[in-house]
Amino acid sequence: MNYVIDYDSTFIQVESLDELSKNSKSYNPKNQKEIEKITNMGMDGKISFSESLERRIKLINSTREDIKCTLEVLQNRITESFLRNENFLKKNSENIFIVSSGFHELIDPIVLRFGIKKEHIYANNFLFKDKNIVGFDRNNPLSRSKGKVEIIKNLNLEGKVLVIGDGYTDYEIKKEGYADSFFLFTENIKRDSIVKSADYLLKSLDQLFKII
Repeated sequence: MNYVIDYDSTFIQVESLDELSKNSKSYNPKNQKEIEKITNMGMDGKISFSESLERRIKLINSTREDIKCTLEVLQNRITESFLRNENFLKKNSENIFIVSSGFHELIDPIVLRFGIKKEHIYANNFLFKDKNIVGFDRNNPLSRSKGKVEIIKNLNLEGKVLVIGDGYTDYEIKKEGYADSFFLFTENIKRDSIVKSADYLLKSLDQLFKII
């Protein structure tokens, strides 16, 4: 059994890019509101992911120091049921894959403490000039629409593949035929536009064990 798990609003309670914007020294309330709006439009499938990412990065004016401050916040925003099931994550680390449209810099330090293998973490990468974020790696499949589909396709996993996530990009893995089941994770947020596409609704990670 392979578990493909999203990060933002799944492994953690919030959207990490939104939190980076909030915790940056250059914080702008007007920009923050627009970033959150764009995030939700992308997660609901109303705009393509590539457009969502492009628009948000343009609005964020953050540095390496801002990333460090944001990680301190995210350490306290790990989803409750993931904290409760840390032993499960460590025990099944060989078959757990974090596939996120977020960024390694905001993901790796959080999930590695749960025994997740570094080589099993798939995410985007920031581009820096000096200490400032100036963009993202456009060669990374996860910077494009259907990037998660491409990652799972190329992994060619043996056995069943279960996808656990809160957004449309997670559902696409099942839609394109590279997962057996899509579990819509609703502990942190419930996106009503995706409910009809889910095989199961998960109010917490604990429910997964009852189903499987």
